[in-house]
Amino acid sequence: MATENIDQIVETLSKLPVIELAKLKTALEEKWGVKAQAAAVAAPAASAPAEAKEEATEFKVTLEEASADKKISVIKVVREITGLGLKEAKDLVEGAPKVLKESAPKAEADEILKKVQAAGGKASAKGL
Repeated sequence: MATENIDQIVETLSKLPVIELAKLKTALEEKWGVKAQAAAVAAPAASAPAEAKEEATEFKVTLEEASADKKISVIKVVREITGLGLKEAKDLVEGAPKVLKESAPKAEADEILKKVQAAGGKASAKGL
């Protein structure tokens, strides 16, 4: 009978996401007044950032810089991406680093990065 209970608990815990397992570990440590060994926690903790990376579907695209000799090309691309007027786009490029797009799907973010790089600027995309 005890083996069946243990098997059920193992099966239930196997289905939990890593974040919930970490919360469970903390709750048990507090309830029992003990500390889990580092080796037992290292594997779930190491996989948590990888899951977070895979889940990013929206990206914040930032213009990092534009070289002086390529500024006009970058301004044209910024106008195309943002829909800003000439003066606003020029101010944005000269004030880099500036956000070009607050939230863009991965495909759109990649396209923006390619356009900016092709024009001679540097841009980055950060997952939200």
